[in-house]
Amino acid sequence: MVLGAGPASRVSGCPEVAELEANLPCTCKVYFPDPNKLHCFQLTVTPDEGYYQGGKFQFETEVPDAYNMVPPKVRCLTRIWHPNITETGEICLSLLREHSIDGTGWAPTRTLKDVVWGLNSLFTDLLNFDDPLNIEAAEHHLRDKEDFRNKVEDYIKRYAR
Repeated sequence: MVLGAGPASRVSGCPEVAELEANLPCTCKVYFPDPNKLHCFQLTVTPDEGYYQGGKFQFETEVPDAYNMVPPKVRCLTRIWHPNITETGEICLSLLREHSIDGTGWAPTRTLKDVVWGLNSLFTDLLNFDDPLNIEAAEHHLRDKEDFRNKVEDYIKRYAR
């Protein structure tokens, strides 16, 4: 089942999935490999601006039993050159942190929609070179923005089409 790809389909019995579907950014699609397992889904982000424009980035989301007291587990499946995502798929996004010093971490009031919008924003306004997870990518950007852009474009051509 794919959300955000054509006419809206409803997943009966899961209001949060329906809310997610109704509020997807235009650059995102959600796919449920198994419609009977709504706790596991994939997100595709296709940025339409910035360094990552033209790439297709896949994320895997697993919603744990303790949700929504704890955040979902999210991993980037697409190799990427990004200051907030490692090449092995770890993601630095404050709302995915169970405990956050700045108060922007996970809270039981957050939803899957917030997670999707947050992941989408990693390619635009939440792109953060000052508090990186991938320090090498952040330092590369600081040292040579044009070469950073070239490496991002190379990764998109190789891994994100």
